[in-house]
Amino acid sequence: MTTTLDQKFSNPGIGLGCMNLSHAYGTPVAEDEAINALHAAFDMGYRHFDTATLYGGGKNETLVGKALKEKRQSFFLASKCGMEISQETGKKEINGRPETIKRQCEASLRRLQTETIDLYYLHRLDPNVAIEESVGALSDLVREGKIGAIGLSEVSATTLARAQQEHPIAALQTEYSLWSRNPEIAVLEHCRNTGTAFVAFSPLARGFLTNSLRDVSTLEAKDIRNNMPRFNADNYAENLKLLDEYIQIAETAGCTPAQLALAWVQAQGDFIVPIPGTRFASHMEENLAADTVSLDAATLDRLNALINQSTVHGPRYSEAQQKEIDTEQF
Repeated sequence: MTTTLDQKFSNPGIGLGCMNLSHAYGTPVAEDEAINALHAAFDMGYRHFDTATLYGGGKNETLVGKALKEKRQSFFLASKCGMEISQETGKKEINGRPETIKRQCEASLRRLQTETIDLYYLHRLDPNVAIEESVGALSDLVREGKIGAIGLSEVSATTLARAQQEHPIAALQTEYSLWSRNPEIAVLEHCRNTGTAFVAFSPLARGFLTNSLRDVSTLEAKDIRNNMPRFNADNYAENLKLLDEYIQIAETAGCTPAQLALAWVQAQGDFIVPIPGTRFASHMEENLAADTVSLDAATLDRLNALINQSTVHGPRYSEAQQKEIDTEQF
């Protein structure tokens, strides 16, 4: 299936989530190290870079712009609006009002040092603003040439369908991995049927499926995972019991645990684009190489039986976090 994400560039099926460099996973990476990592990502073949207004209070977009502005015509650029860190309160705010979306887009364009953002998502549905209003503002930006296409993040199939009545939606982005199967309830099928690209963030289960996090007590105080139920000590101890067989499957498949996770996501449909995030060039290279991993039906069946919504301990988000999103729940 050809989607908006691969019409402009013949890019690999795995993109790069840039958030980790500036936001949510403890101390941000120093600017020079982050820029070097983005240069390395481009040089090794990444052609889809994903950022947002929220990440680092705009610092992530600034990094991407500074690092990649000279290569701007050679990669697919995605960013997001509708959620930012308030300069007045220092807290995260969801705001999908048309005037906010347009203001944030202008700021994103400046930080990214570009005239057009290929794909611009509404980062979260504002419960106080009809989706049609938010998408209407984004459609104005398309007509003005400031964005190439519209995306939605963390929304339900019902909301996506409503949005599509207002304007074509190129992509829906939400979390999807072996341990986060919520998209399988409705949005995957809706995307498949409407030719909408499905962009999977956190396809490595926020590091769980890489087998690199064995002790959650080592997480930095500001790491977002500290507030996620699956990473509390009791739930994580139970979830770790799934990894021994998972690692055996990876060994049998001839790939790393991270590559196995990404290959599983890609095997769910050719309209799905995983965007793993990492701070390290070595991990970027490892993740990109998952494009060459092919899993047979028996391996997929074994993975599906091992790690799914019934075998994982703890919900995806806390109660407070869940209130900020519009996705279906099991």
